[in-house]
Amino acid sequence: MKTVPFTKEEIEEAAKTYPTPFYVYDEAGIRKNAQAVKEAFSWNPGFREYFAVKATPNPFLINILREYGCGTDCSSMTELMLSNAMDIPGEEIMFSSNDTPAEDFAYAAKIGATINLDDFTHISFLEETLGYIPKTISFRYNPGGFYSLSNGIMDNPGDSKYGLTKEQLMRGYKILKKKGVERFGLHAFLVSNTTGNDYYPTLAGTLFELAVEIKQETGVELSFINLSGGVGIPYKPEDHPADIKVVGEGVRKVYEKILVPAGLDNVAIYTEMGRFMMGPYGYLVTKAIHEKHIYKEYIGVDACAVNLMRPAMYGAYHHITVLGKEKKRKDHEYDIVGSLCENNDKFAVDRMLPKIDMGDYLAIHDAGAHGFAMGYNYNGKLKCAELLMKEDHSFEMIRRAETPKDYFATFDGFDIYKKLTKE
Repeated sequence: MKTVPFTKEEIEEAAKTYPTPFYVYDEAGIRKNAQAVKEAFSWNPGFREYFAVKATPNPFLINILREYGCGTDCSSMTELMLSNAMDIPGEEIMFSSNDTPAEDFAYAAKIGATINLDDFTHISFLEETLGYIPKTISFRYNPGGFYSLSNGIMDNPGDSKYGLTKEQLMRGYKILKKKGVERFGLHAFLVSNTTGNDYYPTLAGTLFELAVEIKQETGVELSFINLSGGVGIPYKPEDHPADIKVVGEGVRKVYEKILVPAGLDNVAIYTEMGRFMMGPYGYLVTKAIHEKHIYKEYIGVDACAVNLMRPAMYGAYHHITVLGKEKKRKDHEYDIVGSLCENNDKFAVDRMLPKIDMGDYLAIHDAGAHGFAMGYNYNGKLKCAELLMKEDHSFEMIRRAETPKDYFATFDGFDIYKKLTKE
């Protein structure tokens, strides 16, 4: 059963100051989870979680994770700039990008971020860009083919644009060693949103065995192995979450079985979780403003796919709670829709919910990662505010809602906003 950490009355009070729609993030939940991750991998002295900034690029939230030793995983110039502006040390910033512009590499090197190369040709591209190769470099690995866990085939890395082949890795490490690189890393992201406990241990086994091969063939001893992301969350009430304590213990057992006997017992373990770190602790709160009775029953809300596009883009399930009606029977079937001029602008289709009245507040669950971050401005829609519900249940605005002035700001030389304000 999914529950929300706030009450209808608390949301009603917050809405007096911050009009819906808005995001609410649960500070207590974020902290409890971050501590659990830290403890799960405490057996590895060099462990660090590099939070995937792309999931939730908000410095207020990232600063909470920083208190638990987290760094940041960046995929673009602006994410690097955000991390640098937060005074995060370079060694605590991982730059994992693909099809990377030269200026992004240059900025990453300037702030001392660890560069994770996605392609063999990027070795020469990076050297041409910088005039040198940094002392620390990582490679992203793609094993090709299909990747299987105990419950079957999970994904098809061979159809992915990311990473180097094993043969390219071996050549790459040899080249980097000759060029004076001192710290080497290995990275892989093969499966997304796994809620079992076996993905990280299985991936770790693959990468640990590869690390031994790398040492034997190239003489390179890896300083760190980055398991990236992929640990998911249960979007549906009947789904079970991954147990991060069990996951961490599974990685430890594989570490001691493979790396320790090979003399690689100083390898640091890194992760780059976004969804697991923040996903369950963010909610999109929206108000029912229209109802429509035609061939189906529709509830129109004041949010739309601009605020949360996963349902429209992927058909993704997000649980919905009608605040104040948590104990009411779910005996009405609705499509919950937004106002976008697209028929896929639906948060739920044929969803059984309690009877919804106009003015009811709906909380859309598990929107804390890849929610606000994936927003856009189609139809001239504006992005909403983000609020942090603190541990004492007070609310703080951590990002204001966009205004028309923001929307028109990039039309240099054609000041629409100034004209509109005169009318």
